[in-house]
Amino acid sequence: MAIVGTGIDLAQIVRFRRFVDEGKTALLERLFTCAERDYALAHKDPASHLAVRFAAKEAFLKALGTGLRFGLSWQQVEVVRDELGCPSLHLTGRAQELMAEKGAVRAHLSYSHDGDYGVASVILED
Repeated sequence: MAIVGTGIDLAQIVRFRRFVDEGKTALLERLFTCAERDYALAHKDPASHLAVRFAAKEAFLKALGTGLRFGLSWQQVEVVRDELGCPSLHLTGRAQELMAEKGAVRAHLSYSHDGDYGVASVILED
C-alpha cells in the first residue's frame, strides 16, 4: 500500500461558535450532514465538534488535490465515528468517484481540538 494523497487543515472554533450563536442554520445545513449536525449540536458546546468536522472535510479535499470542484459538495464528505469513537470518512457521490479515480481505496482520518482550534489530517492510501 502506498500513500496517494495527504491533507491537513486547521479551523478556528470561535468561527463555528459564532455560526451557532447567530443561528446560521442554512450555512450549517450546507456544510454538514444531518448526522454531523445532530452529533455536534447534542453537545454543550458544539463549536469544537463542528470545527474538527469542517477541518476533516477540508483536509480530505486537499488530500484529493481538487478542492471543492468537479461536482463535489460538503455533504458528500461525512465524518462518522465507530462504536469506540474512532473517526473516519464516509464518502458518497463525486467524492467517492474522485477518490477512486485518484487510485485511493482507503482514507485515514485523525482530528483533535484544543483551545481555539480544531485540526484534522487525512491520508489517502491505494
